[in-house]
Amino acid sequence: MEESKTRLDILKCIEEMRDSTAILYVTGDRQGLDTQIGQDVIDLFVDHLDAIGPVDKLSLVLYTIGGSTSAAWNLVNLLHMFCDEFEVIVPGKCMSAGTLISLGADQIVMTKQATLGPIDPSLQHPLGPQIPGASPEARASVSVEAVFGYLDEFESRGFDDDLIYKAFLELADKVHPLVLGEIFRTRQQIRDLAKRLLKMHKYDEDTISGIINFLCSESGSHDYTINRREAKDLGLNIEKCTASLYSVLRKLRKSYSDQLKLQQPYDINEVRLQAVLNQESEYQYTRAIIESCQFGAHHFVTEGTILAETIVHGSDQPNLQQTAIHDRRTFEGWRKIV
Repeated sequence: MEESKTRLDILKCIEEMRDSTAILYVTGDRQGLDTQIGQDVIDLFVDHLDAIGPVDKLSLVLYTIGGSTSAAWNLVNLLHMFCDEFEVIVPGKCMSAGTLISLGADQIVMTKQATLGPIDPSLQHPLGPQIPGASPEARASVSVEAVFGYLDEFESRGFDDDLIYKAFLELADKVHPLVLGEIFRTRQQIRDLAKRLLKMHKYDEDTISGIINFLCSESGSHDYTINRREAKDLGLNIEKCTASLYSVLRKLRKSYSDQLKLQQPYDINEVRLQAVLNQESEYQYTRAIIESCQFGAHHFVTEGTILAETIVHGSDQPNLQQTAIHDRRTFEGWRKIV
């Protein structure tokens, strides 16, 4: 709670510096406990925005590795309904669906280390390819642009239609046809959404086409990072973060990074070592944040208990022991903190 109160004071500073109303949205990327933009945040943002009311300018301070395309589309349109001017402030990562939200902003304020990324989605589907060695229900995600890259390569090399057709049949043998159908639909959808967001602003058609082509395919891979200089060269309305704002954002970033432990990969064995053998130990992790001065703080938290239990294998071999770890999650979801 103290961390949230500190961040709310920092948000007040940002509001004064930007002459706006600020909302902080962080989806943590801690290895093993990462979170993503999802539809579950829409109603929470409505609560914050209702408390804020219509304003001249909204500043969304955003840190994310991405998430649901449809949730990003819903969120950026919702934010526009409550303000005349909307900006995204990027203190660090703003990838994938986060970049899609940024395309709908009137301006994007970026620090030196801030990064945007490609918006080409990967599709997770119950009929997706199985992961070798994993459980039967585990499915690999399929990159939309990887599918088109495979087919485009055959066409670019000038192969005849029969060979291209055989390449498609080979692909369909590895990736379920219903998944391929969803991929073709998704590719067109992400381009349409990006175009509609960019058309909200004063971009010409050539600039819009260049931005979309680069973010959807020409960047090469989904984890490609785009700094503010390259983002500006693409034609996006990028504003350099001032030294005074940067100082404030560093404090904000350190606060949420420390609370979410973004630099520390999650290891259940560390939790076990903190527990007393054969006794349950409680844990709680904050994994995502929505905060505003007007409505306080919502945190996405995971809670549960860890039991490290000694198992002895056979009474005739007392030294043959193993430790079994039981992880029982008792709560996972959004909670009003302040």
